[in-house]
Amino acid sequence: MAIQEPIATRQLESLRVLLGVVVRGNSFQQEKLAGTGLDESLDSLETFTTNCPFTTKDELCHDKEVHPPHGTNLTFPVEHYTRFCRTSGTTGQSLVWLDRDEDWQWMLSSWETVFRAAGAQGGDCAFFPFSFGPFLGFWTAFEAAQNLGILSIPGGGMGSLERLQLLLGQQASILCATPTYAIRLAEAAAEHNVDLRNSPVRKIIVAGEPGGSIPRVRKRIEELWPRSKVHDHHGMTEVGPVTFQINGQEDQLRVIETAYLAEVLCPDTQQPVTDGETGELILTTLGRAGSPLLRYRTGDLVRPKHLETGLVLEGGILGRVDDMVIIRGVNLHPGAVDSVLQNLTHIVEYQVHINHAATLPEISIQIEPCKDAPNTLAKQAEEALRNHFLLRIPIETVAENTLPRFEHKARRWQKIS
Repeated sequence: MAIQEPIATRQLESLRVLLGVVVRGNSFQQEKLAGTGLDESLDSLETFTTNCPFTTKDELCHDKEVHPPHGTNLTFPVEHYTRFCRTSGTTGQSLVWLDRDEDWQWMLSSWETVFRAAGAQGGDCAFFPFSFGPFLGFWTAFEAAQNLGILSIPGGGMGSLERLQLLLGQQASILCATPTYAIRLAEAAAEHNVDLRNSPVRKIIVAGEPGGSIPRVRKRIEELWPRSKVHDHHGMTEVGPVTFQINGQEDQLRVIETAYLAEVLCPDTQQPVTDGETGELILTTLGRAGSPLLRYRTGDLVRPKHLETGLVLEGGILGRVDDMVIIRGVNLHPGAVDSVLQNLTHIVEYQVHINHAATLPEISIQIEPCKDAPNTLAKQAEEALRNHFLLRIPIETVAENTLPRFEHKARRWQKIS
């Protein structure tokens, strides 16, 4: 794990403070760290990564089942906590997460880094076109924008057309959304003859799903919103805002290393991968002391590259360890399938069906074409997938507006049992 020395020094200092707090007051972490010798006297990052066990989502879920409603990963009495969040549950059982104000402000600081990297500043106006539910989502983004002097407009409780009217009427210069919903808003504009060629939106900050770092998806969004640039970002409810995109480096996400100790390990061997290889992102939260995570297995597949300026993830989030399916001996990741289909310009939306009722898992895909799509689109999609994966995947074309649209994380992969 090659870490630049100034960053490593800061990370070690933060880890010492964090360990000193959690070994005294957090029963979940006390049990995990028992016998490791890890405390505020930590001598190096290598000692930490060698001796600290992983934390998994299954562990956290089990802990909350045994100790409802919040579990035992709380360093302070529950009355010290002021924020409640819950994961969306798109990758399994949902998790409840509590934060103190100090930890919330730590996450806001990371989101401010995301905004600054995108060139956002006081005087801008940001629009958030989604309902504010109990998951972290863009809650921290909304408040971080306010901290920077950005006028922040919530767009919950309304349809796409009403959101567009509000966004355009208030001359919002920033749009914060998932890649899927940024596309959906533009589609709604076309359906209602709303011209986006003179849209006030200059920056579209995307998160919640892969897409902003996929060239074809980014290009499509920028074509639909002609005066804007896409800026990618990723985070998780359990850990907070993790990465941001540097201007001119659209295919890379930079880890906020002052806030996180990041490792990229082979999912099978748990050994570090070399630059350019794909591995699982492991994160330690350095400033979220109230509900800390030490060496958390995120399940995100990434490709690391260590630069003089820090750790970047090439291509963003490539997929998830637990989303991989094996079809006739071929490993399929949703991100890889998405990348192939997004390169076909006439596909508006798609849905993948994994049939586990058969003796061996089978896959099929429905695609929804745009109005001017050629009759050969299904055949083109089959050929593109066959050339990429050396696997025949049946493609079915469905009528316009048949497939669901998503405001939050897209759920395109459906399991059939």
